[in-house]
Amino acid sequence: MKKILVLICAIFVLSSFTRKELTWVAIGDSITYLNDHKNETKDRLTKGYLTQVTEKLPYIHYINKGYNGWTSGGIAGSFDKLNIPKGDVYTIFLGTNDWWQGRPIGTIDDYQNNKGNNTIYGSFRIIMDKIRALNPEAKIVLMTPLQRVDFVYLFDKKNNAYGSYREKNGQTLEAVANAIAASGKLENIPVDDLYHNADFTLPKLVKFKRVKDVQTDQYADLPYPKSIDIPFNPSTDDYPYPTEAIGLTFDGLHPSDKGCAVIAKSLVKIMKKF
Repeated sequence: MKKILVLICAIFVLSSFTRKELTWVAIGDSITYLNDHKNETKDRLTKGYLTQVTEKLPYIHYINKGYNGWTSGGIAGSFDKLNIPKGDVYTIFLGTNDWWQGRPIGTIDDYQNNKGNNTIYGSFRIIMDKIRALNPEAKIVLMTPLQRVDFVYLFDKKNNAYGSYREKNGQTLEAVANAIAASGKLENIPVDDLYHNADFTLPKLVKFKRVKDVQTDQYADLPYPKSIDIPFNPSTDDYPYPTEAIGLTFDGLHPSDKGCAVIAKSLVKIMKKF
């Protein structure tokens, strides 16, 4: 009888420490996509944020639904065609491409009254509704876009963009982040506000940018903000971010392993409560 009681107690103790397996569906853009396509980073990324989160929370299993270059409008408009599955947890990590493409933020009224896919607020409402149609009980986390410095694509220097230190189409990236956070507050769901994460500030994104002096043709390695507003010619200039320039990003926009560790740390704090 005593052995049976000990066995029952042991089973109870073990079961109390066993976490329920959870399926995490990560909806996002290239920052999410690259977690499982490291060859598209020239192996500058070896461990993305999805991998790092699930290493810390091994009972969570991710499904990567990240799409290169996509906006919240693109996801909202194509949601039903993307085969997004039913999950226990959803993260929505979008906004940086909306900002760069000049999509209007709109107003909180667009979200509250479901006014359609013409604004960022409206797009997020559509995505939220689609997720809840898949699983009304799912946990949802909104993630705000990261700050960014000058981006230059590793495989095509003509694909480049200035950073979030300047407005695009009369809007700041911070305003996009604030709109996403406001949507989360309205829904009373967690928001991982990465834009305002003190560990993810502009001077930390790259160690320097290699720029050419147009007068002397000599290169100099300049940190932010000394590197901004210096002309970059993709046809003749060297790639501005050699490996030794990698900071929290490897190209001014996409997080490095170190940057993904910052994202994962922040996200784990939220997801471990589920």
